[in-house]
Amino acid sequence: MANMTSLPYSGYRALLVHAHPDDETINNGATMAHYASLGAHITLITCTRGEEGEVLVPGLSHLAASENDQLGNHRITELANAMIELGIKDHRFLGNEEVMFRDSGMMGTEPNNRPDVFWQADLDTAARMVVDVIQEVKPHVLITYDEIGGYGHPDHIQAHRVAMRAAELSLQSGNKWEIQKIYWNAMPKSIIAQGIEAMKASGSDFFGAESVDDLPFVKADELVTAVVDGTAMVDAKMAAMKAHETQIALDGPFFALSNNLGSQIWGLEFYSLVKGTASAPFNSDGRETDLFAGIIAE
Repeated sequence: MANMTSLPYSGYRALLVHAHPDDETINNGATMAHYASLGAHITLITCTRGEEGEVLVPGLSHLAASENDQLGNHRITELANAMIELGIKDHRFLGNEEVMFRDSGMMGTEPNNRPDVFWQADLDTAARMVVDVIQEVKPHVLITYDEIGGYGHPDHIQAHRVAMRAAELSLQSGNKWEIQKIYWNAMPKSIIAQGIEAMKASGSDFFGAESVDDLPFVKADELVTAVVDGTAMVDAKMAAMKAHETQIALDGPFFALSNNLGSQIWGLEFYSLVKGTASAPFNSDGRETDLFAGIIAE
């Protein structure tokens, strides 16, 4: 095995801020595995334990919040197993022994009003917890959601707010650290449109969508500025998705998309650069192909 110091991205560091276990794998699993395999230090912060998630495994239905309320503990294990598949060793939950944040559930539901949910967290209090991690690992790149959290989930929106506020506060603290590039997860409209048509042709659908315009998380292609080709890491990403067994059904839309377009569709992960300068190399669409391009490693 190659010495880590000899790998091309040794000394480069990225921080990802996600809402629940499984979000990291769906959005960035190939990217994380790709850069980790090249020697970069990848840190994942997960803001909640996903206690309010739907349980897709019938034999584990008793874990649900409406029953024994033990899903969060189970998803801790799922996340750990997924990170083994992706080769990520630095993953942590937001909070400390005194303060941790519960899954807020979908927008407008009763859990939103619980005082302990992430949606109700004080922005600066949560952001300073992220600042502590920023000061520790000194990331060059930050990856999180856009301002609507991709599809409007309150925890995704809050994760966006907390991550972006932490990037600001890290410049104001005594131990200042500036994150050189910030990316938001993105999914180009054209890619999802292709997937929907392929699935409709096979008699299936993607989250019930008849048209790409029915999906809130797609981005106009011109707003998507970067793509990471992690196709060599697709097997690891698929294994990590399977590790999140209570959340991602093997016969659900994610794996159905793989069946219709091939699993390689999960190897290309897209982003919008919102801080920093886009740098070569670029692909034929004019998108950056390396999130660390132009970074001065310190």
